[in-house]
Amino acid sequence: MMHERLAEVEAAFEQVSRELADPEVASDPARLRDLGKRHAELEEIVTTYRSYRDAEAQAEEARALAKDERDPEMARFLRAEEAAAGRRAAELEGRLETLLVPKDPNDDKSVVMEIRGGVGGQEAALFAADLYEMYRRYAERQHWKTEVLSSSPSELGGFKEIVLEIRGSGAYSRLKKESGGHRVQRIPVTESGGRIHTSTATVAVLPEAEEVDVDIDPDELQIDVFRSSGPGGQSVNTTDSAVRVTHRPTGIVISVQEERSQRQNKEKAMRYLRSRLLKLAQDEQQRAEAAARRAQVGSGERSEKVRTYNFPQNRVTDHRVELSVHNLPAVMAGDLDRFIDALLAEERRAQLAGNGQRTGS
Repeated sequence: MMHERLAEVEAAFEQVSRELADPEVASDPARLRDLGKRHAELEEIVTTYRSYRDAEAQAEEARALAKDERDPEMARFLRAEEAAAGRRAAELEGRLETLLVPKDPNDDKSVVMEIRGGVGGQEAALFAADLYEMYRRYAERQHWKTEVLSSSPSELGGFKEIVLEIRGSGAYSRLKKESGGHRVQRIPVTESGGRIHTSTATVAVLPEAEEVDVDIDPDELQIDVFRSSGPGGQSVNTTDSAVRVTHRPTGIVISVQEERSQRQNKEKAMRYLRSRLLKLAQDEQQRAEAAARRAQVGSGERSEKVRTYNFPQNRVTDHRVELSVHNLPAVMAGDLDRFIDALLAEERRAQLAGNGQRTGS
């Protein structure tokens, strides 16, 4: 039951509070840091729980007083007080249900986002570029920093593939549901007959890994340098500044040529590699990395989609929550919160339903 769980959380909070007041703990920085983090995690739940109990008590008190009150006006006042306290208790109970949902340990992390053109040739690459701009602008709205780690431009100004680093607290919690197949319906710039085409791009969102998250043995890396090239293979740099890092145990290959400095390209490649390895380690609990990536982004086929961007109808539809927004320019300019909030709300509902089933079993 939820109330039993809340009582356990409150007892744990009080125990942590006692330990934080212990002089011996103050002399152990690591222990103090861990307890402080645990205290902060529990405090919001306990504070909300105590407010909920107060509201319940106020409602019960007003109910009892109204029952024995002979003055009609005072009785009406007390019943109004009871109703207000009851509404407050119900709001706090809903908040507690949300707070008790287990938090994704990656939620506070920054992200590495991979965007790849799927079915549709040049138009798919142009759509991948549009998605890149959409997410860059969304990050800008959130005051997050962005940096391109790797890109493979197409001839018409799109991207066959682009890898974007988005740095900011909580970026993963907001963007993790963007993974999957994105479909666009519009008249391509290459279409002379005015026909509407359907093209796709895939998005994968990886939690960014810190050096402490992933241990990489330098002896397991093969690092090659080569000359940077642009669309069509033409050379864009006269020095061997591009870097290719191969992680031999997994076969993961990361190529970066965005910067003129070999050192900067290597640093970007290593950040990207750490995120890939962290995701691989997490996926291996259930399945191999290749299967996990296919499950996340799909194959890029037109029939596989999480969201459709229909330009002729000025409509964007997220098929997972059946939400449509008829303001496509705003969405492409980074106005994604309606979709993100709906997806996260659905995730919480599913988690709470799962928790209820486990409690009842």
